[in-house]
Amino acid sequence: MALNVKVGLIGLLDMLKFANLAKVREKVIAQTPPEEIKADYKINSFAKAQHPDYQTFVIDEIIDHKAAGAKSFILKKADGKPASYFRAGQYISLKLPIGDSFVTRPYSISSSPKWALEGKLAVTIKSNPGGFAADWMLENLKVGDEVNGSEGLGSFYFERYRDAKHVVALAGGSGITPFLSMAYAIRDGIEDFKLTILFGSRNEESILFKDELEKIAAETDKVKVVNVLSDEEKEGFEHGFITADLIKKYAGEDPYSVFICGPEAMYKFLEGEIAKLNLEKKYVRREFLGATKTVWEEEGYPADKKDKVFKLTVKQGDKETVCDCSANEPILVAIERAGIKAPSRCRAGECGWCRSRVITGEYFVPKATDGRRWADRQCTEIHPCATFALSDMTIVVPGEYV
Repeated sequence: MALNVKVGLIGLLDMLKFANLAKVREKVIAQTPPEEIKADYKINSFAKAQHPDYQTFVIDEIIDHKAAGAKSFILKKADGKPASYFRAGQYISLKLPIGDSFVTRPYSISSSPKWALEGKLAVTIKSNPGGFAADWMLENLKVGDEVNGSEGLGSFYFERYRDAKHVVALAGGSGITPFLSMAYAIRDGIEDFKLTILFGSRNEESILFKDELEKIAAETDKVKVVNVLSDEEKEGFEHGFITADLIKKYAGEDPYSVFICGPEAMYKFLEGEIAKLNLEKKYVRREFLGATKTVWEEEGYPADKKDKVFKLTVKQGDKETVCDCSANEPILVAIERAGIKAPSRCRAGECGWCRSRVITGEYFVPKATDGRRWADRQCTEIHPCATFALSDMTIVVPGEYV
């Protein structure tokens, strides 16, 4: 059946006008002289201040925690403006030119978010024998030096819609730093939850931030600190390791969340202890562990690859670099050692900032630090910060950044 539609003169003119709309618009654009947009919209300025490409800091003060083998670096914005605001528990990624290398390292912020409004923050770095960046920073950085850093990053912070109002924090070594920031934030009225810190150290002398934490606990009844000494028995301290029974002792009967931050060995030990608590998954939060230092001990790793050295070809834009890559270390380490400015932030396989594409070669990704999306795994995308070479490889990395 034919559809008989009559179009009047006015309707026909409307259709012609609509058909010529694109041509008319292009003509108007072509006849309009270009003009610079000078308006400084507050929302854009605010967004840029809170999410900068990087922030330039000057080292304002260095505090030496000799007994704990660590130093705190007080960083002040070079331009005197407020620093990008952050949540207590987040980290900052520092960019460091070391010799011919260009590296990034994430460090939890150990100061109160309140400091950001004053244009400063603090990071605490512990000695890492056999490491690269940490010991270099401890030995070479001095007051007055400039360092570049990211905004506050990561999701290791209290979220009232997800976490219980009581957080039991399990810390070891420099893993105390995000919890120190949380304690400061609670004291300053920025955060509102109860924080019980179980802090594992070898002995009383090596307890990092002991005086600071005791002072905060004296100033607010929402923060409690329990020091657990592994190598020393003393009155007023718990002895041994942080176990499920010890957690239950201080957690109480009300619902609680468990937050964990510390060295790799501590994570492995606590895995079994946390399972005994029968907590819902959402109530167990772990700070990024970082790439394992003993990948050959991971399930599924081919034992014959340990200690092997392979050739890594890195394509970045129109540049191509060939360098050595040890099977014992993350691919990102080899990339940085070769002086390639490849982007990275968390260095724990989670954030995806360093996501790269494998062209040829075999590799291994530990399950604990495989934060790739399903689609990335299907398309041979990797996070070089948590991926280990098992053969000669060719990869394409994201473009160079400042």
